[in-house]
Amino acid sequence: MAPIVFDNSFAGLPGQFYTHQTPAPASAPEAIRVNRHLATQLGIDANWLDSEAGTQVIAGNAVPPGAEPLASVYAGHQFGGYNPQLGDGRAILLGEILSLEGRRFDLQLKGSGPTPYSRGGDGRSPIGPVLREYVVSEAMHRLGVPTTRALAAATTGDKVQRDELYPGAVLARVASSHIRIGSFQYFAARRDIDSLSRLSDHVIDRHYPDARNSDNPILTMLEAIISQQAQLVARWQLLGFIHGVMNTDNVLICGETIDYGPCAFMDQFNPDQVFSSIDHAGRYAYRQQPTIAHWNLSVLAQALLPILDSQQERAVALAQTAINAFPNQFLQANTQGMAHKLGLQTIEEQDTELVEDLWQLMAEHALDFTLTFRRLADLANEASDAECNVADLFEFPDTVRPWLERWCTRLAQESTPSTERQALMYRNNPVFIPRNHLVETAIVAANGSGDLSPFNELMDILENPYQYRKALAYFATPPNPDQVVRQTFCGT
Repeated sequence: MAPIVFDNSFAGLPGQFYTHQTPAPASAPEAIRVNRHLATQLGIDANWLDSEAGTQVIAGNAVPPGAEPLASVYAGHQFGGYNPQLGDGRAILLGEILSLEGRRFDLQLKGSGPTPYSRGGDGRSPIGPVLREYVVSEAMHRLGVPTTRALAAATTGDKVQRDELYPGAVLARVASSHIRIGSFQYFAARRDIDSLSRLSDHVIDRHYPDARNSDNPILTMLEAIISQQAQLVARWQLLGFIHGVMNTDNVLICGETIDYGPCAFMDQFNPDQVFSSIDHAGRYAYRQQPTIAHWNLSVLAQALLPILDSQQERAVALAQTAINAFPNQFLQANTQGMAHKLGLQTIEEQDTELVEDLWQLMAEHALDFTLTFRRLADLANEASDAECNVADLFEFPDTVRPWLERWCTRLAQESTPSTERQALMYRNNPVFIPRNHLVETAIVAANGSGDLSPFNELMDILENPYQYRKALAYFATPPNPDQVVRQTFCGT
C-alpha cells in the first residue's frame, strides 16, 4: 500500500484552473516536526512520514505515487486593490486525501519553489514563517477554530534571501480545500461563465452537497459560505485573534482560516490593534475584521451574479439579500460566544451595556485580553481549585471592581450552579495562546542556531490551551515591555 493514498478531484478540472508543477528539490532536507495524530486521521503512516522517505516528500524531493502536483490560479483584492492574476506562487498542491472518516483534504507544500504564478519570487520560505504557521494553525485547531492544519515541516538545507539570509523550510499544509473567493473572481473577471459554473459545481459537490437539492444551488452555496464566514470571524473576535491580511485571495470557501502570515493574538486589548507590517492604514485592524469579512463576501456575491440567475436584476436582488444576512449572523454568533465567556446562558438586551462597559475598561486599562476572561472564569466560583487560578499572573485594578459587582449581580439572576458556570467559562476562555513573544523566541532560536526546542516546547503546551497548571505559568504570562512584538510579517 502506498504511504499516502490520493483521490484527486481538483486535478480533474480543465487546465485553466491550474498549472502542473513539480516541487523544486531541496539540497539537504531534515524533519522539523510531524503531526502524528493528524497523519493517523488521514490514513498516513506517521512512522513513514517521520522517516527519511517521508521527509523527502515533505521537502519536495520526491513525488509520491498518485500525487498530481499543481499550482492553482486565482485573483484577489489585496488591501482593497484588485489584482487580476495571483495564484499559488509559493505553494504546490500534491493532491487530495480521504480521511478515515471519508472527508476530503488537500495536501499542499508551502515554500516548495517557484511556479508560473510566483511573479518574480523564489517560491521558497524561510523557517520563521513555517514555524509561525505551524504553531498558530495548530493552536487555532485546539481552540476550536476552523483552520488549515500543519501535517509536517522540514528544513531544506538551503538559505533563503529576504532582508538577510535565513534557513529555508517547507510546510506540509492540510485544508478541506484551497479554493478561495479569489478563485471565483478570476473567472468572473474574464467572463468565463463555463469555468465559473464548473468551479461552483466542484465546490457544491465537495463542501455543500445539500445545496444540490435546493431550487437555486448557487444561492444556497453562497448563503452557506456567508454563514460559515460569520461563525469563523466571530471565533476570531472572541479570542482576540487578528488575521492581518484579509484579502479575498486569503478567504477559503470552505470556511477555514488560512495564511498565517502577519497574524497575532492580542496581549493588551486595543480595538484598533494592527500587527501587520504592511497594513499601514489599519484596514485589517481587530475591530475591522467583521466589516472586512462582509465586504469580501459581497465581492464573492458579485462574482457569482452571472450564474446566480439568468435575469441580472433578480440575480442582484438575490445576492443582496444573502449578503444582508451577514451582520446579524455574525452578531448572533459573537453574542452567544460572549455569553459563554462571561458565564451566561444568553446575553439579553439589558446586558449590552454590561458587555460594552467591559470592553471599554479593557481598552482604558490595557488589560490582557486572554487573562481578563480567564480571571473572570476563576471568579465565577469561589470554591474553585487554586491550582487552576491565574490570580498570580493577573488581577483586576480597583477601578474595575464596580463592574465586577454588576457582573456578579447578573450571574446571580441565573439558575446555573456556580460549578457548571465556571466549567462553561473555562471551556470558552483559554489560558494558553501562541503569544507573539513566545513565537518570536522560537523563531529566533531556529534562525540562530537551529535550536527547535523552544518551538517544540511551545507546541506541546498549546495542545491543551484550557488546562492551566502553575508550573507552566511562563507560557501564560504576558510579555515584559522588552518582549513586546509590535509587528508581524508575511515572511514568505
